[in-house]
Amino acid sequence: MGIVKIDDELHEGIRRGSKAMCRSINAQAEFWLKIGMLAEAHPTLTFNEIVRMQYEAAELDLSRRSVA
Repeated sequence: MGIVKIDDELHEGIRRGSKAMCRSINAQAEFWLKIGMLAEAHPTLTFNEIVRMQYEAAELDLSRRSVA
């Protein structure tokens, strides 16, 4: 694990995103980094397709869950 220096404005955006998504600031930054890396590796996939791919990799089937 290391330290990453980021711009104050970007950090503020991560902080706000983390609040909206109920994640820690570090978890939000890690999520965005991972999605960005996957988007570069798979430029034809949409965000939703990338997230679905991650759910499948985690063997999480959301089709059986209800949203209540």
